[in-house]
Amino acid sequence: MGTFLLYFNLLKDIMRVIIILVGDIMDKMTFKNTNTIDLKAKFHKALENKYFCKICKSLELPEETLMRYTSTLKSAAKEFENCSNCSGLNECKNEINGNLFKAFKNDEGINFSYVECKYKTKYNYQKNVTYYSVPLKLREASIANVYNDDNSRKEVLKMMKKFKDSFLADERPKGIYLYGNFGCGKSYLIAALFNDLAKKDVRSVIVHVPELLRSIKDSFDTDYSERFYELMNTPLLLLDDIGAEYLTEWARDEVIEPILQYRMDQELPTFFTSNYSIKELEKHFIVNGDQLKARRIMERIKQVSTPVELIGEDRRK
Repeated sequence: MGTFLLYFNLLKDIMRVIIILVGDIMDKMTFKNTNTIDLKAKFHKALENKYFCKICKSLELPEETLMRYTSTLKSAAKEFENCSNCSGLNECKNEINGNLFKAFKNDEGINFSYVECKYKTKYNYQKNVTYYSVPLKLREASIANVYNDDNSRKEVLKMMKKFKDSFLADERPKGIYLYGNFGCGKSYLIAALFNDLAKKDVRSVIVHVPELLRSIKDSFDTDYSERFYELMNTPLLLLDDIGAEYLTEWARDEVIEPILQYRMDQELPTFFTSNYSIKELEKHFIVNGDQLKARRIMERIKQVSTPVELIGEDRRK
């Protein structure tokens, strides 16, 4: 299903481009078949729009040339207006999210094409991070915005830098099992690290464990295999809020354990955030008195990550 939606959205974007290009062709045909006086009247009417007027002035072309592209220039002006009143990708009103339909002068007249807006360029790294059911703020998490006003947080930042340096040097460092009290910024810290590495074209996945288990259980007939493959093979994985899920034997033995087993075998760094310490999490994984399988899970967590405690004030208040 995920792949289908990707291609479906791509097809929609292609169709939008085709429609606009057809509009450009129609402009030229209209110019050939329409009275020059009418074209001039339509062009001067369009000039009443300040965004249309700004585009025309920026092109520095004769009016006779600009008139031939009136309809397409109006489309560009509308998108220019949208961008001028936009404060982020979530508010984008343009035909292709994060892109501006723009006019460029060339030897034959005007050429139109799409360019990325400043917000998409700024957050272009996000294409390397897949987020499943996590707060929107994690998508823009930045190490520069991390509070470093306590020793516990400074220690985590040191570990993160050490991990980054080792990983980029093609070593096989362990991930981090980051645990501590509610609201102290555990998820934000790891997301900031992933976003930072995404700028180096490192792919990663951040997934909220309770929602992961629910969604996988509901998607056996759709994208279950695709999701499972992605979690197993992504270069970096954050299993966020592990221990907060409603745990069953199926969830432990058929979902969490296979993912951890594969990533351990392939030496793929895996990160965790939790309100539980390692010992407390082991108790959580005991279902129906089966301590052996709980220990198996914990051994794999220890193989792929290094535990570190983060204690701080609840910054969600």
